[in-house]
Parts: sequence; C-alpha cells; structure tokens
Amino acid sequence: MAPVLFAVFVIGLFIGVPIAFVMGLSGLLALVWEGKLSLLSVPQRIFDGINSFPLMAVPFFILAADLMTASGITTALLRFSQSIVGHIRGGMGHVNVVTSMLFAGISGSALADAAGPGAIQMRMMVQAGYDRYYSAALSAATAVIGPIIPPSIIMVIYALTDSRVTVAGLFLAGVLPGLLLGLALMGANHVISVRRGYGAGAPRETWRERLRSLRKALPVLAMPAIIIGGILSGLFTPTEASAVAVFYALFVGLFVTKTLNGPIIAKVLLQSSLVTSAALIIVAMASLFAWLLTLLQIPQTIAAGISGLTNDPLLVLFIVAAFVLVCGLFIDTLPAVIILVPVLGPIAEQFGIHPLHFAMAIVLNLTIGMITPPVGAVLFVMTSVARLRLSLLARAVVPLLAAELCVLFLIILFPSLSTVVPAFFGYGR
Repeated sequence: MAPVLFAVFVIGLFIGVPIAFVMGLSGLLALVWEGKLSLLSVPQRIFDGINSFPLMAVPFFILAADLMTASGITTALLRFSQSIVGHIRGGMGHVNVVTSMLFAGISGSALADAAGPGAIQMRMMVQAGYDRYYSAALSAATAVIGPIIPPSIIMVIYALTDSRVTVAGLFLAGVLPGLLLGLALMGANHVISVRRGYGAGAPRETWRERLRSLRKALPVLAMPAIIIGGILSGLFTPTEASAVAVFYALFVGLFVTKTLNGPIIAKVLLQSSLVTSAALIIVAMASLFAWLLTLLQIPQTIAAGISGLTNDPLLVLFIVAAFVLVCGLFIDTLPAVIILVPVLGPIAEQFGIHPLHFAMAIVLNLTIGMITPPVGAVLFVMTSVARLRLSLLARAVVPLLAAELCVLFLIILFPSLSTVVPAFFGYGR
C-alpha cells in the first residue's frame, strides 16, 4: 500500500494536480491496491475530518476577515501605522510590516493578508520610489505574520490534529513569535533601505495626529482584544469567538465605517464560501491521507529513525525543522499540518519536547514555506496581483526569508518564547 500511496502523491504534485485531489486520489488508489480494507473507509474518514465543532471557527474567521476588509479598515490601519513609523528610514517598508501585524489580529490567514492590505502596501511602496519586486517581496514576507499572531486558522487546524494542545494555548503561544517576526522584518527592511537609499515616507507626526489616527483605527484594533479577551475570560470558546468576530465585523461595517450594504455583504458571503469550501476540502482529504499514514505506522518508523541519530531534544527539533522546511517547499500549509503533525507529534512526546514549543516550531516553519517556491502560495498571490515574474520575486524575497528563518532558529533554541505567555494565562500545555 505504501508505495502506491506515495507514488501517486508525488506524481500528482509533480504534474500540478490540486493538493486536495492528490491526497484523496492517492488514498483511494492505495486502498484499492491493498484490497483488504473496505472502500467505505474513504467517505467515513473524509466526513470525520470535517465533523468537528472547533473546525467551525475556520469559516467564521474567514468571513470576519473578509467583512472587515470590505469595510475599508485597511486605510485606517495604514494611516495609523504611518503615523507611528512612517518617518523612520525605509518608512513605507516599516508601515508595511506594522500594518500586517495589526491586520494579523483580524484575518488569521497569510493569503488574506497578501491579497488585501499586502497588495495595497506594495502599490504604496512603489509610488514612494521602492523597487516593485522588493515591495512585493516585503508584502509577501509580512503576510507570513498573519497565521502567527492570533487568531490563526492554521492553529485551529493544528489543535484539531494534536489533542495535547488547545486553540487558546496556541493563540497565546503565537504572540511573541509574531512580534519577533515583525521586528526581524523591520530590521531587514532598514538594512536594505540604507543600502538602496530608500528614505523616510513622511515627516514625523505630532502626538495629536497619532492619537487622531489611533482613534480611527480603534474599531479595528478592538477585534483581536475582544477575541482573545473573551476566550481568556471564559465568556466564550474559540469557536464561539469566531462567531462573535463576524457579528463585530458586521457592526463595524454597518454602523462605524458605514461601508457595508446588501450587495457588498452578498459578495463577501460568496467569496468567503468559496475560500471556506476549498479549505474544508483540503482538511477532509488530508484526514484520509493522515489516517493511512498512521495505519502504515509511518510515525513510528520516522521516530525510530530519528532516535537512531540522536537523543538530544534540541537536535531532534532542528532535524524535524529541516524535514518540515523541505516538506513546506512542496506541500501547502493546511494539508501539511494535518499530514505531518500525526507523524511528528509522537516524536515530540517521546523526547519530552513541550507541545506548545513544538507546535510553534511547526506552524512557523510551515508558514514560512508559503514564501518559498515552488509551492509558495503567497508568492503566487503577489505575482498575480502585481503581474511579476515568479523567479525574480523569489530572488527578491531571499533576504527577508533569511530574517524569518533566524526567528525560527530563535523559537527552536528558546522554548520560553513559545510557552511563557500561555503559562502566564494558565495555558501551560
């Protein structure tokens, strides 16, 4: 069974078949080839993959982000970010980073960040005199922050795959790594701006002007506070928080910005439905594939192989990170989480690695893979939005990718970066 499963999977990826259909087809053909298991296992496993109450958070978070984007909140975030860092050397690049960090508290998706504020930020940087490939590369790199700073769709999927962690614990674990990503990208942008002669985007603003821009951005900035605060206080679960986020986004669009109306809401609902359908199909098919991996005892085989190399937990983490990074070059993030976590999770348990530390290393690693070719989904979004060549964009993103890999190195090296915030709020595991 295993040769058929992996052969069909690799061939499907190589010829460009969508990842969801690759996983479903490889699983079906493997079962047909084996002939000992009932084919009824296929629909059962596909249904079980999405038959989950916590998974309902995914469509709600997607809808909330789309509603907030349609409400025109990007302009308020850009204006607030510019008032804070627009006067620094490489100011428009810093505005790009800060805006993405703020928007990350709303969307939870790298693709949403890239297609929404990322595209706007890129055009603003080009108008300010930045190279268009560097502008697109920075927008792609900052989009990676989206799934790290809570809320995060990827973390919801991870918590469903690994029972040792909770959604709330993962959300809190992403706070410091998300901030570190932003600081690292701002540092890289500063160095590149100095070398290329990029100046400040705007004069320094007064505190009164900054407070004015903050007041306009407050309705947007309140959403992550409502989500995280409600979860931590016990007012609602993470799934219920996603529904609250949708109602809050509707309130902002209808009564604060007053930009939402019937036709716009209908368009947003259609768009969110399409994105949600694609995500859930991937989750369902990946569940079938992961079940077959478990059936074939792939996790035990890999764990035994790593155990034969070393008994040092830190070295094990680096080995796992290298393996996940290679997988991220070819597999999209959501299916990678569902496939790899059941395979690699037992390794973390065997070597006594803290589950939240291990989870953040995996999640950050896979999100970084979204800006690495050949299957860098965020890069493809930016090339389609700006009509750029993928090869040149991939080259432009290299120094920013290096900065993010340095953050990944720190997350692996210092477990407290992932565990101290959850532990403070009582989510130690």
